Amino acid sequence: MTTQNDLIERDRKVTFHASTHLRDYAHGDAPGRVITGGKGIKIVDKEGRETIDGFAGLYCVNIGYGRTEMAEAIYKQALELSYYHTYVGTSNEPLIELSEKIIKLAGMGMSKVYYGMSGSDANETQLKIVRYYNNVLGRAQKKKVISRQRGYHGSGIASGSLTGLPAFHNHFDLPIDTIRHTEAPYYYRRSDAQANMSEREFAKDCAQKLEEMIFREGPDTVAAFIGEPVLGTGGIVPPPEGYWEEIQKVLAKYDVLLIADEVVTGFGRIGTDFGSHFYGMKPDLITVAKGLTSAYQPLSGVIVGDKVWSVLEQGTGEYGPIGHGWTYSGHPLGAAAGLANLEIIEREGLTQNAAETGAYLQQQLQATFGEHPLVGNVRGVGLLAALEFSPNKATRAQFAPALKVGPRISAAAVDEDLIARAMPHGDILGFAPPLVVTRDEVDEIIARAKRAVDRVTDELVKSGDFKA
Repeated sequence: MTTQNDLIERDRKVTFHASTHLRDYAHGDAPGRVITGGKGIKIVDKEGRETIDGFAGLYCVNIGYGRTEMAEAIYKQALELSYYHTYVGTSNEPLIELSEKIIKLAGMGMSKVYYGMSGSDANETQLKIVRYYNNVLGRAQKKKVISRQRGYHGSGIASGSLTGLPAFHNHFDLPIDTIRHTEAPYYYRRSDAQANMSEREFAKDCAQKLEEMIFREGPDTVAAFIGEPVLGTGGIVPPPEGYWEEIQKVLAKYDVLLIADEVVTGFGRIGTDFGSHFYGMKPDLITVAKGLTSAYQPLSGVIVGDKVWSVLEQGTGEYGPIGHGWTYSGHPLGAAAGLANLEIIEREGLTQNAAETGAYLQQQLQATFGEHPLVGNVRGVGLLAALEFSPNKATRAQFAPALKVGPRISAAAVDEDLIARAMPHGDILGFAPPLVVTRDEVDEIIARAKRAVDRVTDELVKSGDFKA
């Protein structure tokens, strides 16, 4: 019988893993695991060990694991049409129906959907659309895109440039020269100069800094602003009160397009169909992926609003067919998975569950960790939440990076058979359970997380690195 260790040893020799210490893993100095199945909010590995996935894969398995109706929908479509391209007006039935459903869910003046395979390639498409849009309008200099520090928008050359996290730039010669980064809407980590600001004052300060950047760069050179409704990989940070209202005032003033990156927040995660609905955003373009198929098939989308679409039509009228395409754009298996997924979300009321059970998650996290000596901040919205650790609540101090407090707590959680993600660029533990999670399961997630946090707290006290 092939064991998990046998498989891992084979894997070490042949597989290049994402976000992995390559040398340590290849040489057996970092652990591995082979996942063989899952059901609901739990996954199972080759040894039969069952673990609560408190992060839904990578915020993506919204309907939970093991949904046979998803497998049946994909299988049925594969029997009928497993693949054909969508170039030169060629389509397929599930794609048409999925596009209609997405446009209806989105509202907000959205017009068309362009498909890809991942959030990264969707944001590459966004940048091409922004450039094309301004070229059609005769604004050759209006090409810069402003993102935020700590924002996450992908790992490609352009999408990785939009990402505002050092690990995705360092040693890759990024960002490219048309991308800029403004202040993150991270109230907890505000500067000393901002210490006495209310959330709304801080939001206005962020908007003012954006306006100053646009003015500094030259309004005739700034084409678009991209932002996640809630910062995801940068720390799971809901925006401060009034943030999107203030940001949109600035964008309107300088005719800057708004790209809402809804890869994480789209399709129910924070209790509304889109994060833009929750925060009163009016985007010109929307990026979706993850929750679109709950990761049962790779599929992403760029949702194009009426304002931009009319210019794209104008451009092809002048220049001919648009020069952009992916081989797998609008893949019928992905479309079938998307349709089945959205039907499950609607039928089972999972967006409403994200709102209601999400509120319970936020309440219980606050009740359990709000006064915990190691926890500086408890935050979240819907079924997105985070704990940020600090050696001093009053000063919001940070632990020395060498202590790796966040990763140690995440590893301790795995020992408790719970996956909660150590977020990069800070000592932060993230939660994003599947939207099918129940209150009882929330209680179990928090109990396991509490044991993990307490264990590392005790270790830090014993080592003299923390005084409780």
